[in-house]
Amino acid sequence: MSKLPALFDTHTHFDVPDFDPDREALAQAAKQAGVEGLVLIGFVQARFADLIQTHHFLNGLQHAPQSYLAPGLHPFYIEQHQDSHLQDLEQILQQENCAAIGEIGLDTFLPQHKLSDALAKQQRFFSAQLQLAQQYQKPVLLHIRKSHADTLKTLKEQRFSLGGIAHAFSGGVEEAKAFAKLGFKIGVTGQITNPNAKKLHAVVQALGADHLVLETDCPDMTPLCCQHSAEQRTRNTPVNLPYVLQGLAKSLNLDEQQLAAKLWQNSLDALNLNA
Repeated sequence: MSKLPALFDTHTHFDVPDFDPDREALAQAAKQAGVEGLVLIGFVQARFADLIQTHHFLNGLQHAPQSYLAPGLHPFYIEQHQDSHLQDLEQILQQENCAAIGEIGLDTFLPQHKLSDALAKQQRFFSAQLQLAQQYQKPVLLHIRKSHADTLKTLKEQRFSLGGIAHAFSGGVEEAKAFAKLGFKIGVTGQITNPNAKKLHAVVQALGADHLVLETDCPDMTPLCCQHSAEQRTRNTPVNLPYVLQGLAKSLNLDEQQLAAKLWQNSLDALNLNA
């Protein structure tokens, strides 16, 4: 029997209450499935304490993936963010061993987030967090929805050079190439298991394995094969990451083992981990 390829789940919300009943069992199951590392991502200041607690809990377990911490203030929750939360974020960067800042960026998916005040606040928080990333020499994990051009513009204006990951990428081929040119890997979710996700398949095939990493974005973005119902959301978990690998290998027509080794190295590169 061949050894399972080592996998890195570069984007999880494994700290959220969805996982409180069975987090330890799921972590151990993920490790058994080949998941050797995962990133815990922040989104609101109110959850920072739980994020850090979960990070230390996971790293205290035997037979569980190594946890990496990425605190940040998510653009979708812009109404909740206060300037003091940026100070709280900086305090975590000073006190904890953080791999990245995330998830940060711009989101104009909802009509209210296109309004000038909300968009200006998003821009301000995005820029402030990029500055913290520069100051503390951290890559960033980008959340971009309906705002790829504006996100690229901000990164270029800030001369941001530390790279990171463009998470759950939903843009087109040329946008993906523009992010890759700035040093970002493209995060591939369970969406890749959907043959109808033609835009995503076009992106990964155009970029090739060198510029990609895997993620579950759990508890969301459940791979098609793991969804139990069309009506209700099926909770996604890090255990499902091998299905994302399978979907990507099929899309790229590559051997799973060889692809996994490349994606593992990409993940280390993106997070500046010399493991």
